[in-house]
Amino acid sequence: MKLNERSLAFYATCDSPADNSGFLYKRGERHTAYHRRWFVLKGNMLFYFEERDSREPVGVIVLEGCNVELCESAENFAFAIRFGGSKSRTYVLAAESQEAMESWVKSLSRASFDYMRLVVRELEKQLQEMSRGLPGGCGGSQDAPGPWKPKPSGLEQCRERLPALPAVPPKENGCAVWNNVPGEDRPPDTSGCGGHDEEGAPRPPPLPPRRRVSNGGTASGAGPWRSSPSTFCCRLHEQYSREVARLRQDWQQKRRGSQP
Repeated sequence: MKLNERSLAFYATCDSPADNSGFLYKRGERHTAYHRRWFVLKGNMLFYFEERDSREPVGVIVLEGCNVELCESAENFAFAIRFGGSKSRTYVLAAESQEAMESWVKSLSRASFDYMRLVVRELEKQLQEMSRGLPGGCGGSQDAPGPWKPKPSGLEQCRERLPALPAVPPKENGCAVWNNVPGEDRPPDTSGCGGHDEEGAPRPPPLPPRRRVSNGGTASGAGPWRSSPSTFCCRLHEQYSREVARLRQDWQQKRRGSQP
């Protein structure tokens, strides 16, 4: 990758967030005097400026293949950036306080791609341990994987948690049969709806009475149903409803009496 002074100056002064920034004292290469410079760390590049508001950096240090360590110097809180090789330059810097020195040493030590590579390898190792179910993994299981089972749906989970409800009484010929188990005692039936004959088969509901007309024929709607068909249906429905309610009440009373 080719870098020129303009691209470096733009990257150093752009609005991208910096990993660390602050004033440090930098020792000169030829002269051992220290100069106060404004340092900005972005990625693996350490820029330094003459002043904080300078538009262009004085220099840049690429933090690859280097070690950051404390060193002895005339200035307090000094540390050095050392590169491998006999002809490589060593940068000696000094912070203004112990806290600032520790912060810079930590951030500079983590700025290189070599450090990032080690972190990625460690994360990959932990991920493999988790996938294999080793004791070092988080949430892993040491048991052999069993056959796959589908996860129960929300409706099935609700059915497992809820208590069993009584079955809805079946209906025969439009009438509810509250006791349809063979051999069980049945409530007395006086309406003819829902009753059983001698063989145990359910009887159909009774037919409405017929009224006689003047010409000797018969027609439906005699007695209380001598009105419109809608009134007849409403009254028939009310009669069946009363019978069903009475049968249900008798069944509930019998059930309460059988319970201990």
